[in-house]
Amino acid sequence: MLTYDVKRLVFSSSAAVYGEPQAIPITEDHPINPVNPYGETKATVERLLPWYEQAAGLNWVALRYFNAAGAGHRQGEDHRPETHLIPIVLQVALGQRDAVPLFGQDYPTKDGTCIRDYIHVEDLAAAHVLALDHTANASGAYNLGSGTGFSNREVIQAARNVTEHEIPVTDQPRRPGDPAALVASRDKAERELGWHLQHPDIESIIADAWEWHRTHPDGYSA
Repeated sequence: MLTYDVKRLVFSSSAAVYGEPQAIPITEDHPINPVNPYGETKATVERLLPWYEQAAGLNWVALRYFNAAGAGHRQGEDHRPETHLIPIVLQVALGQRDAVPLFGQDYPTKDGTCIRDYIHVEDLAAAHVLALDHTANASGAYNLGSGTGFSNREVIQAARNVTEHEIPVTDQPRRPGDPAALVASRDKAERELGWHLQHPDIESIIADAWEWHRTHPDGYSA
């Protein structure tokens, strides 16, 4: 980038940089303390960016994604293998899996399962346009989340409501490196980037994802 005189960067970071949060909702000044390799790779780049700004004039924005979900009219989630909760839940509704594996039932949360903050992919995309504009004048890190947390069980129930399918669950042990709860404060992104959610509720996120998966049962290979 420096060789070709690129001076503005929007970096896809992650809420995983925070690790186990000290307070909810998480603000951008929360200590960076990742608890898994994925979060550590994002934190490493974030630590480098201010040095490149100082040494080479690189303006940057790090967007700390919480859980991107939903779908657009033409794009949806199609990972091989799939590891994200909402697509897995919808694959069960489509009959492509027998049950949803529920990792951990003894977290210190309202129903014992992990709590996550889900953001519609179209809201995520809109934030990138605003962030690129912002790099013309300033640098910084911003959370991209809804500011509302949903437990894994709540997500599964919302999917049952949307799909009208039973969606069985099998209880599994905790996965190493999974924090109990990750919920964003979105105040800074709204204040400094002018970003505002268009899809704030979990059922509309799942409904858009369901429409894409229902019409693309084989993903992008169809």
